[in-house]
Amino acid sequence: MTSATEAYDIVVVGGGTAGCFAATTAAREGLDVVLLERKSEENGGYIACGDGIKGKSSFPDVLDRERLKDEAFTNQGIERAVFENPETEETIEIPFNETGGVVDRWKYGQILLEETARAGVDIHYNTVVNDVVQPNGTVQGVTAVRDGDPLEYGAEVVIDAAGALSVLQDKADLSASTFDTNVNYSQFCSAYREVLEIPEPVEWDDALVFKPTEELGYLWYFPRSATEINAGLGFQMTEEPMELVDVLKNDIANRAEFADATVKNKLGAALPTRRPYDSAVHPGYVAVGDAAGHVNPCTGGGIPGAAKAAHWAAQVAVDAISDGDVSEAALWEYNQRVQTDFGKRFAAMDLYNIFGTAHDLGELVSVVTAIPGQQLVDAIGKKGTAEMSFGLKLKTVMKTFGHWRTLYELYKVQDAAGSLKDVYDSYPDSPGHFDAWKAERDALMDQVYDITGASPKY
Repeated sequence: MTSATEAYDIVVVGGGTAGCFAATTAAREGLDVVLLERKSEENGGYIACGDGIKGKSSFPDVLDRERLKDEAFTNQGIERAVFENPETEETIEIPFNETGGVVDRWKYGQILLEETARAGVDIHYNTVVNDVVQPNGTVQGVTAVRDGDPLEYGAEVVIDAAGALSVLQDKADLSASTFDTNVNYSQFCSAYREVLEIPEPVEWDDALVFKPTEELGYLWYFPRSATEINAGLGFQMTEEPMELVDVLKNDIANRAEFADATVKNKLGAALPTRRPYDSAVHPGYVAVGDAAGHVNPCTGGGIPGAAKAAHWAAQVAVDAISDGDVSEAALWEYNQRVQTDFGKRFAAMDLYNIFGTAHDLGELVSVVTAIPGQQLVDAIGKKGTAEMSFGLKLKTVMKTFGHWRTLYELYKVQDAAGSLKDVYDSYPDSPGHFDAWKAERDALMDQVYDITGASPKY
């Protein structure tokens, strides 16, 4: 069957956070944009997610943020994180410096798609993208099947928001650019979550609760409300496979507050727990969100990064199309924006994941629970590193007797994280200087592998 062809300025693949923010940004600049979503309109926005967001002010102002807050944020009073020690049952409480929230992810996704359509974007549901159109090295569109019919979508720029391990990156020939293809399953996390309805309200409806597990993972309990809890578990794919459902159910069964809980829905997914792609641009093609590794590698949080990156990608693509130049160099500013913003923090946080692969759970818990709460949240939160006074360091040393070698390694990794952020601050402003930057970054990574004894991740 011969496929029909439709032409747009920009084709966005995927209707999640990244896809909606990219498409809306471009449409509001007057471009002709189509968003291709494989799900039906009814199921659009329904994905596996922890639902927790630390702070709500970082969304780009291109769609109705007040509507999102009022209708999708079911809990707007998250003020702290609670880390549970699985061995001693002790907890560490860490206050947030800004109030966060928990969303109903399906409702959130539905609102994003409605707001995207309201901005003038054509949304084609039930559309499965299966290849790129790339006649001369430059990506010029995609092929898809919509409601059983083959279609070709032509575009000046394709924005890949198709999620982790995007099929477009398997299909495209990216060898003529610096686009990061050093991607494999071991850099990802497998996750599973259930939404629980419980008869009595929890006492911690103002907290995001985390509990470390074996296989370099963690359980989470995020309150959508005092009686509706997003309960989930993820583990790093570098480790031995974990029976996600069984581990989660066993922990739930041992928590008194979840007695008589009913499961409203359940879903699994894979997500990147790695640094952002070194480069996410190729002539005519830009990757955003999970498709470019824009996820906090320690917590798995990906909504804010996806929204910001997609907004920047669309802005840069709009300018490139206006100039009649969609080359790698013309799209490069997007890379620089990402890497000198949250990219440097995520790259620094990834060092703690690498450190974790070289130690067992008991060692990690003993050291982490000895670190003062604010320093811990600085390390895995917005800063990516943590500063400690001499007095706090001394107290931490005393509390980690028997694990001093591990603590020393952690301090060395912390120093490396600070140096790595400096390297990312000097991310090049053009592809011509990329190889030199990458060599500097990789030399620092080699030092981290030497310090930790961990196997290279990239």
